[in-house]
Amino acid sequence: MQITSKFTVAVHILACIDIFDGQMRVTSDILSGSTGVNAVIIRNVLGQLRNAGIVETRQGSGGAHLARPLNEITLYDIYRAVDCIDDEGLFHFHENPNADCPVGRNIHKVMDGRLREAQMALENELKSTTLAEVVADTRKIIDEE
Repeated sequence: MQITSKFTVAVHILACIDIFDGQMRVTSDILSGSTGVNAVIIRNVLGQLRNAGIVETRQGSGGAHLARPLNEITLYDIYRAVDCIDDEGLFHFHENPNADCPVGRNIHKVMDGRLREAQMALENELKSTTLAEVVADTRKIIDEE
């Protein structure tokens, strides 16, 4: 179980777009240099963020821009936009617990609800954090350097 790194890459991209706005055109090459991630992957993530209405991109030299104010974008919006998890949810249960084993035949009954609750707790925390908070914290640390 692991949320793909596309989530943290997407947050990084969005922070760069806001922080570099007005200083430079924020292109996939600039974002690739900041994230250390291949520009093709950056363009893929930007496409997902664009489809979710979080960023606007312009072909050629236009660069990327936020489509909504920072305080209207939550970490949950980003998490959903980049498809961090599949339809099965955050936790993937092993395929074939042994029905002849007392633990194997009952482990789903014991764990399924708990795992759903854990995923809901994570998602609720992501919903309560805006990109504005992340960018403000990032700016504060940059200013302290």
